[in-house]
Amino acid sequence: MQSVALTPIQWAEKACEALMAKFEPEMLPPDRFHYHQGVFLSGMEKCWRETGNQKYYDYLKRWVDSQVLADGSIKKFKPDELDDIQPGVLLFNLYEQTGDERYKKALYNLVPLLKSWKTNPSGGFWHKEHYPNQMWLDGLYMAGPIAVQFGKAFGETEYFDMMTYQAILMEKHTKDPTTGLLYHGWDETKAAKWADPVTGLAPEFWGRAIGWYPVALLEMFEHLPEHHKDKATLVGIVQDLLIALTKFQDPATGLWYQVVDKGDRPDNWLEVSCSALYVHAIAKAVRFGCLDAEYLQYAWKGYQGVIDTLKFDENGHVIIGQICIGTGIGDYAHYIARPTSENDLHGAGAFILMCVEMSLAQPQRSND
Repeated sequence: MQSVALTPIQWAEKACEALMAKFEPEMLPPDRFHYHQGVFLSGMEKCWRETGNQKYYDYLKRWVDSQVLADGSIKKFKPDELDDIQPGVLLFNLYEQTGDERYKKALYNLVPLLKSWKTNPSGGFWHKEHYPNQMWLDGLYMAGPIAVQFGKAFGETEYFDMMTYQAILMEKHTKDPTTGLLYHGWDETKAAKWADPVTGLAPEFWGRAIGWYPVALLEMFEHLPEHHKDKATLVGIVQDLLIALTKFQDPATGLWYQVVDKGDRPDNWLEVSCSALYVHAIAKAVRFGCLDAEYLQYAWKGYQGVIDTLKFDENGHVIIGQICIGTGIGDYAHYIARPTSENDLHGAGAFILMCVEMSLAQPQRSND
């Protein structure tokens, strides 16, 4: 890569600007209210908070305003997929900044859908209508933060217990006692083609899915009451998972593998978006007091590993590569064969989340 010395927040801004140059906000793909835009713009919102740069706020507001109609209805989304609930997290700040009631109405059109969400026999949310009984790790990021923040913002406290229950149920059934890692998904009925016939578990530990889970919990902690009955349990879950992940960090690059526990396989490959999510989560867990400060060394090593992969295009815009495109649950060969993309929205979003969080972390010692 070209040698460029930038601070973490400057890298976050570089990523925002690269995507802003590529897409007018109304044209961000896909053409509906979806978590790809949601995670990217969530990162941009955090970048706006740290920099005060109005253009980031204006950009994300333009996207939201292209999706949310005057009566608070969402122009185009799938009300039975958790992935299409997630971008609603952007509405809280816009409502706070503008006082425009349509943002609140939109939240009330989204979050209460969870009250009648289809569940498996244990009460776990289906990831999508056409994936009956399947719980995916990603689902906690899609529904957890928005529901807990909704509960806090509007006094709808039943959402606290709803989402802590989902988080605990998911970890209980997907955690591998040997590695401490979480399997990508769980089907209690064992009907999914990928489900283990005895446990109902997905066959592998997929990088990015594992990333969404602690990122979601740490977002939930920002709004969950400190004394909530499940808080201590969830803090323990975050600690155990992030400590387990440090054992699988590639010592040479600081990155993590697409299939996390199989870095010794020659066809496995280092994946940037999961690495960025893990760095973000480790650093944020340290900042929140969930992990000892010594764990920041893993975050800084991973951060530098991601930065070392970056390139630039002919216009000087940063290119974030080695991002696995979206993927369903499958076997090892399925994950390894997934194509990669450059500057796709959820990869850029993960990168921006990482950079903003690292800008808040204690600086690395000069001899590191």
